[in-house]
Amino acid sequence: MARFFIAGTNFKGGMAIIRGRDAEHVRVLRLRPGEDLTICDAQGTDYKCRLVSAEPDRVEAEIIDVVPCPGEPSVAVTVLCGLPKGDKTDYLIQKCVEAGASEIVFFLSDRCVAKPETPEKKLERWQRIAEEAAKQSGRGIIPSVSWAGEFAEALNIANRKELKIFLYETGEREGLDAVLEANKTAESVALITGPEGGFAPFEADLARIVGLHVCSMGERILRCETAPVVATTAVMYATGNLS
Repeated sequence: MARFFIAGTNFKGGMAIIRGRDAEHVRVLRLRPGEDLTICDAQGTDYKCRLVSAEPDRVEAEIIDVVPCPGEPSVAVTVLCGLPKGDKTDYLIQKCVEAGASEIVFFLSDRCVAKPETPEKKLERWQRIAEEAAKQSGRGIIPSVSWAGEFAEALNIANRKELKIFLYETGEREGLDAVLEANKTAESVALITGPEGGFAPFEADLARIVGLHVCSMGERILRCETAPVVATTAVMYATGNLS
């Protein structure tokens, strides 16, 4: 079933109003009056609707039912990633949103290969990727994509979450499975993963100092765009969101 996100102010008098690019998308999909579609307020609520009319710049749909979005997980996962190079960011955003992440934050670390001067200019495109992935996967929110800047700010963001995990490929580490098992009721989780070159030892030391769980993901070395997706999926499984 077709899925769209609109602001809550566009639900009025038992009707949902779609404007702009999404209104044109309704026409591209060739939806006809009487057909069903799902419209979400991006706050976790789904409006089951029936199409009434479709013009190039305005679509009206009758609200049939209002339900919590079944595709929205019970745990809020913030994925913080050392900025990868090229289009790896696109894959990472898309798959983390599909896996259930609520927020994706990029930052610079010591071994980042990509060092763009103005990554903020990419945020609009990154946010569009997140929105399309949210539609495709039946999410109830559009996960935010942001830029933290330096590594220290990524640690600050992580420290605001209930469970804080730093994924590291060497040295003394806790098992990710054991940490998740001991914190399966956590309502917010931060996952920090590295860029292509991984983290420098001093960055792992800083993570320990500020109270993060420094965890292993096993003996296999995962690519920088794969690790956050696998870690997010592990959190979803541990918290009962894959049942």
